[in-house]
Amino acid sequence: MRTILITGPGGSGRTTVAAATALNAAREGTRTLVLSADRTDTLGAALGVRTGLAPAEAGDNLTTWRPDATEHFRADLTAFQDRATTALDLLGATRLDAEEVTPLPGAEELALLRALRDAATSDTYDLLVVDLPPTPQALALLSLPEELRRYLRRLLPAERQAARALRPVLGRLAGIPMPAEWLYETAARWDLELAAVEAVVEDRATTVRLVAEPGPAGTDAVRAAGTALALRGLSVDALVANRVLPGATNDTWLAALAAQQRKGLDEWQETYDVHEVPHRGHDPRGAHDLAALPVPGVVNETPPPVEWPLEDRLADEGVLVWHIPLPGAIRDELDLIRRGDELVVTVGQFRRIMPLPSALRRCTVDGAALREGELRIRFAPDPGLWPRTR
Repeated sequence: MRTILITGPGGSGRTTVAAATALNAAREGTRTLVLSADRTDTLGAALGVRTGLAPAEAGDNLTTWRPDATEHFRADLTAFQDRATTALDLLGATRLDAEEVTPLPGAEELALLRALRDAATSDTYDLLVVDLPPTPQALALLSLPEELRRYLRRLLPAERQAARALRPVLGRLAGIPMPAEWLYETAARWDLELAAVEAVVEDRATTVRLVAEPGPAGTDAVRAAGTALALRGLSVDALVANRVLPGATNDTWLAALAAQQRKGLDEWQETYDVHEVPHRGHDPRGAHDLAALPVPGVVNETPPPVEWPLEDRLADEGVLVWHIPLPGAIRDELDLIRRGDELVVTVGQFRRIMPLPSALRRCTVDGAALREGELRIRFAPDPGLWPRTR
């Protein structure tokens, strides 16, 4: 199943483009589900129908879904209290009723990720269109499964011998039974669920579609988004230039604005597959307006994966070079830290902690350079760890 993640700067019209993309695909006979994480029904306003907290038909081959974060959070908290009944009673804690529970910050994101996983593993749909939040929040959302899995591995490692040995001692000290086994079982279940979401995000059939208005602000936003998406290993299949003004006009003010947009469009076309959506003079509403928007269609071909190749230069230079594509990255905004078997890469406000390939774990960092939109890190073999040859 193809998955298209649609994001862009705030106010760029990404929800309208997501609705038009889903509607056009459905009209071509593709069983389509469009997901939204917005608390307000902006997706329904664009489609001209009301979207619900459960999947609902919005036309032939088209289903809409705005996941209910409150219901999921209540169910998870109730299950937690049921499993931890003994410990809660010994501590004198009062259980919370489902009716008094309100979702914590981040519950909407987790609900959307869960819906993304459920939809992607279902045989009901051929295409999944996801209306994501603005790009910074969208990147944080997409990175959440990987980061949470890393936290779980650090806090609750799979090797449980130490926890089993210490459990009786901790239990006597605290005066309550320590639910170590239950804790690890819960962590293992969470890890499986997060891995399923991560697999959907990293699947080759998952692509990102950026939506932005051409202009100075849009150009800066697209540059930052492209770099951050590359850092996550996500590919951009199209850039939708929304609300493009006509070039030929007698209005001096509009002509200047159109010329400014054209400058941004020319710059984007050097890097992206740009699709121009003209300004309609009003916010598109309903199926008729959406059908008139020339949004890019859905290509059935699987796009090529984003690769981070490891180049062997041991024979000539005595190093291995790791190539990480970071288009649009600026040297002053780039930071690189080696920490154990992990590499911490920071580009502006975005950061990713990546495990090193096995060969590089036995090396030391010999230098790094940013050239032609690519970070090239040199690793020299550590004599104490690298296998010797005769």
